[in-house]
Amino acid sequence: MRKKIVAGNWKMNCDLAEMQELLTGIKNQLKNIPDSVSLIVAPAYTNLYPAFETLKETPVEVIAQNMHQAKNGAFTGEISAAMLKGIGIKTVILGHSERRSIFKEDNQLLKEKVQTALDNSMQVIFCIGEELEAREEDKAFDVVKEQLEKALFSFPQTAWKNIVVAYEPVWAIGTGKTASPQQAQEMHAFIRQQIAEKYDKETANAVSILYGGSVKPANAEEIFSQTDVDGGLIGGAALKAESFIEIALAFQN
Repeated sequence: MRKKIVAGNWKMNCDLAEMQELLTGIKNQLKNIPDSVSLIVAPAYTNLYPAFETLKETPVEVIAQNMHQAKNGAFTGEISAAMLKGIGIKTVILGHSERRSIFKEDNQLLKEKVQTALDNSMQVIFCIGEELEAREEDKAFDVVKEQLEKALFSFPQTAWKNIVVAYEPVWAIGTGKTASPQQAQEMHAFIRQQIAEKYDKETANAVSILYGGSVKPANAEEIFSQTDVDGGLIGGAALKAESFIEIALAFQN
């Protein structure tokens, strides 16, 4: 059975005091979360260790939003895999659309980052998804296929036990727009099919595929009910404990 995951990507939000307040709210409601659902939070670098310490006696995992591909060196402002692991962080988000568009990270660079994460026995939540123009020109599937092929499909089958895919249509991130549950399912099924064709059905069926893009308590249940949607990578709604927990509870209904 695939793991059900609700991951909160906090982006560049929450100072230390705000984070502690948010984490307290999450901790106070953990008893309501089914054991079958994995809760994850991704604070900014400055808050990773305090978050890890606060949550280490809970089932909530703290992960990083990004990392550099090099082992070490003259890369001012960057963070390595070893640095993350040194404070207990074992999972990293890579390929988020904001990293691709704002910081110009391409598929080749992301492939190198994934390789570094795997070499360091880390888990990866790898983001893929199309811009609005590609969706309107009926090229969404081509874009997603290329992202998979160029960044992930050179890795051996064994690597996939450490990879979670997050499909995020870029036009639905932070815009209030959301892919319909049918659109999400269609793309998730396509992603799983591509993995099956490259590797095999067993590998594809074991990979958790998350949906990201304006997921809210009001739409989470319908989105998560789709056959190939295994959870969500949540942005704005993860910045409030009540809405984050309510999204996770959508799996109960």
